[in-house]
Amino acid sequence: MDFLHTDRTLVMGILNVTPDSFSDGGKHYGVDAAYEGALRMIDEGADIIDIGGESTRPGATPLSADEEWERIGGLIGRLSGHDVLVSVDTYHGETARRAALEGADIINDVTGGYGDEAMLGVVAASECAYVLQHSRGQAAAETTYGDIGHDVASELAQALGRAVAAGIEKERIILDPGFGFAKDSAQCWELAQCLEPTYALGRPVLVGVSRKRFIADISPAIGDVGAEKLGENPRDVASAVMAFHFARGGAWAIRAHNVPATACAIRAAERLS
Repeated sequence: MDFLHTDRTLVMGILNVTPDSFSDGGKHYGVDAAYEGALRMIDEGADIIDIGGESTRPGATPLSADEEWERIGGLIGRLSGHDVLVSVDTYHGETARRAALEGADIINDVTGGYGDEAMLGVVAASECAYVLQHSRGQAAAETTYGDIGHDVASELAQALGRAVAAGIEKERIILDPGFGFAKDSAQCWELAQCLEPTYALGRPVLVGVSRKRFIADISPAIGDVGAEKLGENPRDVASAVMAFHFARGGAWAIRAHNVPATACAIRAAERLS
């Protein structure tokens, strides 16, 4: 998996094939619309397309694996002929199994393997890379931390050990500190400044903060100029600044809604390194 060993930070474009995304409100719902959106992101500089069929916004309706696959299944094969890595954002083991058979390169599991007990075994039997996100399983609402940087890294290390014990080679695992998951806004800002313990675990680190709720903490400060002057979404400016910060810190990839802004931020970080 050469793509896990890169000398630059990659851009992971977010493709929500949902009618109820918190970010785009269903802009890419339907295979044809999603495919066109993916092609646009590739042209804009995305190295990875992360396809999600179920919204993770608070209050979103959970889907069965079959419902999820109905939304995204026809898209994976259509992207396989393009010069881009295909990631599937799912916590369903059955969706991961089907995605691997269709040629997906990465399974991105926001639950860290806790959402479906079959997931780790499915990934172990595949050739996909696996994004293991920080998650507290059934205690996902628990947001008590001591030193959040060390606590998140410690819990990721435990989850990493669990995944390896299930048969997933360590060399295939990518870590995600899980901004916005079991963390309030203040904790997200604190974690953004202390990812060194997570980097020290020795695995590629994916960071996803794009348009998340805690970004809105600073967006109102520039909101008076009007959202239309800030690009597609008023949180995109702050999201790009954060991408710059994490690229400078050594992130393997940045998960992003606004691909061109994120790509520019990463290139600036590279020039200034």
